[in-house]
Amino acid sequence: MARNEDDDAVLQELAAFRKTIDNLDAALVHILAERFRCTQQVGVLKAEHSLPASDPAREEQQVIRLRKLAEESDLDPVFAEKFLKFIVAEVIHHHEQIATERGQ
Repeated sequence: MARNEDDDAVLQELAAFRKTIDNLDAALVHILAERFRCTQQVGVLKAEHSLPASDPAREEQQVIRLRKLAEESDLDPVFAEKFLKFIVAEVIHHHEQIATERGQ
């Protein structure tokens, strides 16, 4: 089947969208890496001062804050909450590892 100009235009538009998505994915990875570098430092500080790995009150405040930001951005707040909880669970795991490594 021969392609016409409309097909080519659609493929070009699709490629442009995908390039933007790829750029956003790269930005997300870099932002997550920076976030985890910071939370690692928090984990060290908590371990040094025998603070708990988890802070449920702060986590709940963050869920409320993120859900509000999601709603303002037309993003599904349920998805945003799941995403945050996934990240927080990983951070807590890292904090627990740091405390164990430091004998806390």
